[in-house]
Amino acid sequence: MAIRNVREIGDPVLNKTSKEVKEITDRTRELIEDMFDTMYEANGVGLAAPQVGILKRIVVIDVTGEEPYLLINPVILETSGEQTGNEGCLSVPGKTGIVTRPNYVKVKAYDENLEPFELEGTELLARAICHELEHLDGHLYVEKVEGELMDVADLYEDEED
Repeated sequence: MAIRNVREIGDPVLNKTSKEVKEITDRTRELIEDMFDTMYEANGVGLAAPQVGILKRIVVIDVTGEEPYLLINPVILETSGEQTGNEGCLSVPGKTGIVTRPNYVKVKAYDENLEPFELEGTELLARAICHELEHLDGHLYVEKVEGELMDVADLYEDEED
């Protein structure tokens, strides 16, 4: 439908807590479609509503390009294990940093009809779920970075050496 502007670090909306979705309206459906379009256009693997300036508890994720997930009012039920790796964010363009996250996550959420479901994820999906859900509570991954933020370009330069 439409590509929305992604809010960037420093925008106060990114530090606010999102509100629970109580009903699905046409505007909510349009927001969800726009969020998927925006995420794909930006080559992201996840996007939370606050990143497009809407303080609603809605997240879209697609780590494979083939299996999109919509999570409304998501809550993490269980985590285990640990993974440490580079993480980036559409709201922190051109930067990356080392972040430790659970390697397994189980989340309860609601679909576009407000029907409850559970989703389990490991590795990149687990990382994406944790990352996006933090946006709903006004947090950015840069708060968890171990060491310094790096330029993405430098990361790829190092891999070529």
